[in-house]
Amino acid sequence: MRSSSALTWFILVIIAASFLAAPGPVDAAPRVGQPLPNFKVISTAGQMITQDNYRGQVLILDFFTSWCQPCRQSIPHLVEMKRKYGTQGLQILGLSVNEEGERAVKKLADEFQVNYPLALAGELTTDDFGIRSVPIMFLIDKKGIIVEVHRGYSNETARSVEQSIKRLLAEK
Repeated sequence: MRSSSALTWFILVIIAASFLAAPGPVDAAPRVGQPLPNFKVISTAGQMITQDNYRGQVLILDFFTSWCQPCRQSIPHLVEMKRKYGTQGLQILGLSVNEEGERAVKKLADEFQVNYPLALAGELTTDDFGIRSVPIMFLIDKKGIIVEVHRGYSNETARSVEQSIKRLLAEK
């Protein structure tokens, strides 16, 4: 009888441990090959923006903060990509995870002459995208599928993103 109760106790401990070790929001981050998660944000210009705004277009979702140096390094590149490829269907949406609020985001937009919409990413959006660090860029194709995820920023990231943009814009 004693071994039966010890075995039952052991099984219950294993079950409880498996629930505690289950993937949380970080592991729930969308991956390459998956559809873009639904989102709804309000831009710093006061417009409501959802994933539906970008149907049939190539999209870069850029999660950033105003004080993050790699984030700040990526913004001029994104501004240039929007300038070069915007008329061909490239869209960019900057989603700030700033705790400093909209004023810091607007100041950053002015400083870098940002030519694409910026919005504050609320907790729901950051959870849905599994954002735990920045910068992180999601590259989405015309069908709304995530084709690349870039964490961090470097010159190599910039080259890779531009090559992918050219390829995705050429697709039907």
